[in-house]
Amino acid sequence: MAPTDSENSPIVVIGFGPVAARLVDSLLPAVRSGALSLTVIGDEPHPAYNRVLVADLGVGRTTAADIALADRDELEAAGVVLRLGVCVRRVDRARQLVHLSDGSAVQYGRLVFATGARPVVPNLARLNPDPQLPIRLPAGVITLRNLDDAAALHRAVQGRRRVVILGGGILGLEAALAAADEGARVTVVHHGPHTLGRSIDANAGRVLAAALRARGIRVAPNSRSTGVLLGRHDGGTPASGTGPDGAAGPNSGTGLDGGTGLDGGAGSGSGTGPDSAILPDGGTGPDGGTGVPASFSALELDDGTTIDGDLLVLSCGVRARTEVAAGAGLATGRGILVDHGLQAHHDPQVFAMGDCAEVRCLDEQCADCRGSNGPSGLIGPGWRQAEWLARVLLAGAQPSGAQPAGPPAALAPEQPPVIVLKARGVDVAAAGNVAAEPFDEPAEGADPGHTAGTLQAAPPLNVSTWADPEHGQYLKMATRAGVLEGFVSVGMPRAGAELVLLFERGSELPADRSELLRLDAAGMPAAAGGAPDGTVCRCAGVDRQTIAAAVVGGCGTVAEVSAATRAGTGCGGCHGEVRALIEQHFQPAPA
Repeated sequence: MAPTDSENSPIVVIGFGPVAARLVDSLLPAVRSGALSLTVIGDEPHPAYNRVLVADLGVGRTTAADIALADRDELEAAGVVLRLGVCVRRVDRARQLVHLSDGSAVQYGRLVFATGARPVVPNLARLNPDPQLPIRLPAGVITLRNLDDAAALHRAVQGRRRVVILGGGILGLEAALAAADEGARVTVVHHGPHTLGRSIDANAGRVLAAALRARGIRVAPNSRSTGVLLGRHDGGTPASGTGPDGAAGPNSGTGLDGGTGLDGGAGSGSGTGPDSAILPDGGTGPDGGTGVPASFSALELDDGTTIDGDLLVLSCGVRARTEVAAGAGLATGRGILVDHGLQAHHDPQVFAMGDCAEVRCLDEQCADCRGSNGPSGLIGPGWRQAEWLARVLLAGAQPSGAQPAGPPAALAPEQPPVIVLKARGVDVAAAGNVAAEPFDEPAEGADPGHTAGTLQAAPPLNVSTWADPEHGQYLKMATRAGVLEGFVSVGMPRAGAELVLLFERGSELPADRSELLRLDAAGMPAAAGGAPDGTVCRCAGVDRQTIAAAVVGGCGTVAEVSAATRAGTGCGGCHGEVRALIEQHFQPAPA
């Protein structure tokens, strides 16, 4: 197909995951009216779906229809051109052409990268991934990134199999807890002293480990994996092995060190996108290509022991997918480098957003960029970028005779992320500086500190802790001048929710810190209260009064509220509070 020019500066989006879906949704009215021409390229054959909820799909708590974020027929009827199941081979910026794996090329006026992130596959014996080639995994090894991975996990859960998850981060723990709840035998294997090592302190890690063990999950800390063992499963009987303590193969499971990529629809420069190229249920073992393929049977550790399992979930973080952008000569770092307007360096017609974009402007003195750690890996910031970029792309693109829209206000910098573990009965929330201890002394030779531009000494950092390991509760709060700079909450959902609110607002804690402990005291009534403008869904930025208005307007279920407000369409962690607000509205008035 020869590329053609378009009078309305055609927009091409590379990638079709959750962030791209939000951009398309925001542009759809303009496409339907004929003011915009829009083409979306995705390497998976399916329209966008919510990758954050793939684990829930795998354990049977949701359906593929429920996590779908786009309807192909609706988009095509509106005029969106969908090129699904094809990959991007290269981008010719001089001619403004996107070359695809089927030999065709697509002309663009403005190009948006929404390529997301690829899962990190550790270099283990009998995996040995080549970072320059599409990922091919043996049977029984998945990354929990797509619908095929969800199907593999579902089979393991349905068969009450042994699931080994390699890594100790937030999404892997959520998958481990969900799989264990639904009947799988789970072990979490990680190389640090405790799970969530980047987000919580050691004492919180001990309390969390006890909570995991109480749920039937085996935890193998300080374990460094070296390889996988493959064997032939005959009638469901896996190969044998030993656990890290020399016992029979334990239950397996793992956590994730880095969050999931938000989008994943773009192909790499090799012509095959990593999502479509990960083949968890295909391929053959090293001993031949006939009969039943070799499948994962155990994880090898550096001390010579093995951990038996039927399914290995690699949950070792992600890396931004920048290959196509780099091949086109765009600047990249941890992601595709963009300025505060999401515009690629030195090319005003190219943008990037979501988990493939690293906001770092060309001003070396920029305070907002100085502390940049690359893409956040969270769906909420990606959605906010998509909605803002849609307003940029819509500026000036209005139907004939309509008043052109002006450029939007600057995109606000993202605040430090809050980590919330979403699992039944295991409540963890953390944010900010959690490394300090109550009796820490200032480092030797350290400047006592002054507030910027003054001679006034900066107030000290004060740390308060409370622990009740017997009942699985732990709380740490680090404050400066009463304002929360960091916290960890384990097993205290109401205190954790209050601390999240205070942290996000930069508010002062109560002078009597013990007031927070009383929120989770035995006998305290459950409440769905809070400020009307308090945020309930941090992914979509929906507050209580918006949800209350939807309930008053007739929404009686979480699904109906989600459809009306978008609350709960991201990570799903706010479903409980949305449900409580619904129940609060419908409860009978006191006599």
